[in-house]
Amino acid sequence: MEYLVTMTTHVPEGTSPEAVDEIRAREAANSLRLAEARQLLRLWRPPLQPGEWRTLGLFAAPDAVRLEEILSAMPLRVWRSDVVVRLTPHPNDPGPAVPRAAGATKEFLVTFAPKGAPTQALKDAAVAEAARARELAGAGHLVRLWQIPDDRALGLWRARDSAEMQSILDSLPQAPWLSIETTPLSEHPNDPGLVPAQD
Repeated sequence: MEYLVTMTTHVPEGTSPEAVDEIRAREAANSLRLAEARQLLRLWRPPLQPGEWRTLGLFAAPDAVRLEEILSAMPLRVWRSDVVVRLTPHPNDPGPAVPRAAGATKEFLVTFAPKGAPTQALKDAAVAEAARARELAGAGHLVRLWQIPDDRALGLWRARDSAEMQSILDSLPQAPWLSIETTPLSEHPNDPGLVPAQD
C-alpha cells in the first residue's frame, strides 16, 4: 500500500539551533535508510508560509499499523504531527516508471473530485479520460494516479510551469465535471526521487 503523509513540524520555543541541526541530520540519515528499504518513496515541500515547516511524503507499507511504526521511528516525530491519506490504485495509473517530459522540471500534486454527485456525462467521458491519461503518461506529464477517499483521485504530474500544468488539466476529457485543486511542489533535500534508485 502507498500513503501520502503531510508532516507538520513545530519546534518547541527555546530549542537551540544546534539541537535543531542535530535532529535534522538524524532525520536525513533515517530518510536515506527508509528510501533504501523502499518504505520512503518521495519527499516534497508544498507552498509554505514564513516560519512554517511542512513536508509531504509518499510512503509504502503493508498496512496502516506498519506505516505508523515507520513514522513513529522518524527523529522529527517528537516535534511533528502527521496526517495520513491511504492511496489505492487508480485504473489509469501509469505505474512508477514514467519518463520525464522534456523541460518538465516542476512537479504538482493534483486532486480531482466530481462537482456534486457523479453524473452520466462524467461516466461517459471515462474511456476518453483513460486514453488521454495514457497519452500524458507516455509524454512524461502524468507520473502517478491514485484513488483517495470520497470519490476523489490524486495525481502526481510534471510540467514546465503552472501555466503548462493548467493547460494539461484543461485538456482532460472529464475536466468540465471535476473540481480540480493543484499544489505546486518544491524539491526536498532528502527526497529519494532526486537520486536514481539502487537495485
